[in-house]
Amino acid sequence: MSAIETSRLLQAAAVLSQLLRAKSISHAFYGSVFVAALANSPYCDEMFCIVEGGQGRPHAFRRVRDAIATHDDFMITMHPWTNRYHIEILPAGETGPRILSGSAVMKIQTVPFLSITEFIRAKLKSWSIRGSARDVGDILFVLTRYWNRVDINRIPENDMNHFVAANSAAASAWLAVIKMYRT
Repeated sequence: MSAIETSRLLQAAAVLSQLLRAKSISHAFYGSVFVAALANSPYCDEMFCIVEGGQGRPHAFRRVRDAIATHDDFMITMHPWTNRYHIEILPAGETGPRILSGSAVMKIQTVPFLSITEFIRAKLKSWSIRGSARDVGDILFVLTRYWNRVDINRIPENDMNHFVAANSAAASAWLAVIKMYRT
């Protein structure tokens, strides 16, 4: 995805969130849009919506499609690429926490996002798989600025130690998190 105005992605997220809330579908957004919102950055290039599933419920993709399709004021139209926003829908548990409870979600401008801890955890998992420089930058930004809001019990310590070994800029923030929990 190319760079898009953060404010426009947040508006799109707010509309989608409103539709999902109307159907009681638990969800949270994450991606570089989270970092852009925290940093007041004008542009970002990645947004995901994690949707909670569960036994006896249709798959996350179907629940989102049904929520959008049944809304009278929302319609899907064809637009040129310049007007499209790509919001990837991901099932909870595959990315992010399985249950999107109050401790796993925080709001920015009324839009639910993964909490600081869950964002780092999800990005760390993505980095372990993809090795993306974007994931490194996002983790470093959030960890170094919000280390005091990280729940060490939710971060896979071996994965984070591997990340710190590969990205020394994270060392002091990670040590501060460890120290906060071990003293």
